[in-house]
Amino acid sequence: MMGDYVEVSNVDLEASRQFLKRFVSPGKAGTHCALDCGSGIGRVTKGVLLPVFEKIEMVDMMEHFLLHAHEDYLGDDADRIETYYCYNLQEFTPPKNKYDVIWIQWVACHLTDKDLLNFLIRCKKSLRLNGVIILKDNMARQGCKLDPIDSSISRHLDIMKNIIYKTGLEILAVERQNGFPEVIMPVWMIAMK
Repeated sequence: MMGDYVEVSNVDLEASRQFLKRFVSPGKAGTHCALDCGSGIGRVTKGVLLPVFEKIEMVDMMEHFLLHAHEDYLGDDADRIETYYCYNLQEFTPPKNKYDVIWIQWVACHLTDKDLLNFLIRCKKSLRLNGVIILKDNMARQGCKLDPIDSSISRHLDIMKNIIYKTGLEILAVERQNGFPEVIMPVWMIAMK
């Protein structure tokens, strides 16, 4: 799932855990249930969300990733996965008022601006009181950058913020991922409610 940069996985997970801590505590987001969007085999579920939340739900369009997560990768923690949704995010509508945190990592780049905007609006409706959405993705250094291999589109941080503002969500924090090689595209984390 990490391509040629497997060595950044631990750095990525640690930064994500630290960023998440800022938004989960008494008076902030609760710890009942989180949703991992574009979950793949559950790397973020296992390394970031399971240590914090009682239950997790995972959504990914690749059924074999979800099966691998359940049967192998998550081990005994697979029992804490409440639901596995096999959908692409353009077609997925999360249940209303269910999640304390919705985590969207390295999948927004596979959505058009319109699909991303509409998905974020649907996610907003699925947050519980004080819930937050955290989006973590590659961001272009300027404008938008199309990857000719997987057809993903990386947006500049300002373009991503503009999409978020159009949803009516409030941006709570923006932080750049540190510790990644300079040769790769900058990765930013955005928390919103």
